[in-house]
Amino acid sequence: MIYLIRHGEPAAGWGEHPDPGLSELGRGQAEAAALELAKSGAKRAMTSPLARCRETAGAFERRFETHARIEPAVGEIPTPSGTPDRPAWLKTVMAGRWSEAGQDLGPWRDGLVAALEACPDETAVFTHFVAINVIIGALTGDDRVLIFRPGHCSITRLERRAGRLVIASLGEEGALRLL
Repeated sequence: MIYLIRHGEPAAGWGEHPDPGLSELGRGQAEAAALELAKSGAKRAMTSPLARCRETAGAFERRFETHARIEPAVGEIPTPSGTPDRPAWLKTVMAGRWSEAGQDLGPWRDGLVAALEACPDETAVFTHFVAINVIIGALTGDDRVLIFRPGHCSITRLERRAGRLVIASLGEEGALRLL
């Protein structure tokens, strides 16, 4: 099983701060997710380099007395340079399909999928809303950017069947806050 965990609630919205940590609620969500991962059998962790994911992974690290591997490939969707309004850009992208999003995002998507396919079983991957949607779309052949809305610290479970990753269960859905 591979576990995709969306980071806990950030202390600031996507357009308010380039790399916010977690809010107090987000820290509590991270502790709850770490407890659930312990019950589920996760043994190792990988995290996006961004603060909100690293802090979410921190609860897992403390519980397991380990260190999560920082993996840029599971990071946030890259914003094109010179984009003046990140939230408006992201809303436009999320309303569409990957086939319409332009080729700039192709290498990021391909790298994300490759990183997940190479993950050993029993790995907890602390990542982002759009990244989880990329994986779900790749596994189901769905070209939409937004397939479902993983809530903060929701856990989506993937398993291997005949050597291929498949969705075992989607995490709980939640609201998306873009400011």
